[in-house]
Amino acid sequence: MGPAHVVGATVVDGSGRDPGDVDITIENGRITRLGASSAHGERLDAEGLTMTPGLIDAHVHLGLSSPIQPHFSFQISAAEIAADIFATAGATLDAGFTTVRDTGGIDGGVVTAIAKGKVRGPRVLSCGPVQCQIGGHGYYGADWEPTELWSSHHIPGLCALSMMAGNADELRRNVREAFRRGASFLKLCVTGGVVGAHDRLTDTQFTVDEIAVAVQEAAARNTYVTVHAHNNEGIRNAVEAGVRCVEHGTSLDESTATLMAAREVALVPTFAVVEQLLHDTAGAGLAESARDRAKGVREQMTEALAVAKHAGVRIGLGSDLIGPAQDRRGRELSLRAALETPMEALVAATRTNAEILGLSGQVGVIAPGAQADLVLWNGNPLEDPELFSDPTNAVLVIQAGQIVKDLR
Repeated sequence: MGPAHVVGATVVDGSGRDPGDVDITIENGRITRLGASSAHGERLDAEGLTMTPGLIDAHVHLGLSSPIQPHFSFQISAAEIAADIFATAGATLDAGFTTVRDTGGIDGGVVTAIAKGKVRGPRVLSCGPVQCQIGGHGYYGADWEPTELWSSHHIPGLCALSMMAGNADELRRNVREAFRRGASFLKLCVTGGVVGAHDRLTDTQFTVDEIAVAVQEAAARNTYVTVHAHNNEGIRNAVEAGVRCVEHGTSLDESTATLMAAREVALVPTFAVVEQLLHDTAGAGLAESARDRAKGVREQMTEALAVAKHAGVRIGLGSDLIGPAQDRRGRELSLRAALETPMEALVAATRTNAEILGLSGQVGVIAPGAQADLVLWNGNPLEDPELFSDPTNAVLVIQAGQIVKDLR
C-alpha cells in the first residue's frame, strides 16, 4: 500500500506549539513526513478541520462498563458484560481516543481481542486486576461474603476487578499472577476511595514495605507501579516506596507535591468521574451514598491540580468514567481546559500521557516516526474546548494509519 496524504487541516501536533497548516504523509501505519509531498498516493482533503494526535486517556475502566452493583452480584451474564465492555471500547475510539491505560477491571483477553482487530477499540495498556488490601478500596463483595469468595466474581480472560492481599507475601503472589495474566504495569489502592464499600477517603492502605514489594516486582519486568490515592499520607507512603504515578491525588498539599516532583512521580487527576457521580450516580450503577462521598472532591481536586502544577509535577489526564455512561470521555479535556487552557489540556491528553504510559514519541504527537493516530475535529477545540465533550465532533479518527471512524 502506498503513502496517504492528509491535506488542508489546521494541525495541533501535541507538543504545545501553536497550530500550523501542514500536510501529513502516512505510510505503513506511521507518519513519515510533515509538509507538502509530491509522492503519489491517496489524498484525504481535511480543509476546514482541526487535526490533533489521537487522544490518550490514562485512567479508564473498560471492565466496569456494566452497572457496578449488579455486575458484582451475579445479576448480569458474562455475555452481557462482554457486550458492554466492547461497546465502551468502540465508543472510546469514536470519541477520538486511540490509546488508553486501563487502571483496573479487564483481564488480558480484552486487550488481545482488541489488538487482533476482532472488536473495535483503542490501543490498550492494562494493569489487569487492581491490587488491594483485604477490606480496602476495590472490594465490592457483600458484607457477609468471605474475602476468599471474591475471586469468584472474576471471569477469566474478560474481567477481574481486584485481588486481595493480607500481607506482603500475598501481595507478591497476586502481583506475579497479574503479570502472568498479561498486565503491563501495576496499580495498587493505597487509600480509601469515593466509590468505596468498606473504606473512607482518609484511610491509608498497604504499608510502605508492602507497596515496595509491588515496586520491586514491577522493576524486575522493566515497568512501574501507579497508585489510587486521595490523601497525602497514602501518597507519601507510595512515593517513599518508589511508585511512578499517582491517580486522583485529591487532597495533595504543597509538601507532598514537592516530594512527587523531586522523585519524578506523575499525577493523573480525574475530574469527569466526579462530575459523573455528582450528576448521574444512578447512571453509573451506584447507590446514592456515592454522591455523598463525591461532594467536595471536585473543589479539592481543583486545588490539588494547581498545587501540583506549581510544584512542577508532570500532570497527565484521565477520565475514570465507570458504568455504562462512558461515551463522552472527552469531557475530561473540556473540564481541564476550564481550569487551565485548552492547549494545556490537549498536551496533557497527548504528549504528557504518552510519557506517563512509556510511549513517548510513539503516540500522542504528530511527528515523523510516530504512529499515525490522528483525529480531525469539526471546528477548533482550542477555541471551543466543549467540542471535545461531544464524540460527533471527532469526524475522522485514524489509528495506526487506518481510518476507524469517518463522519465526513
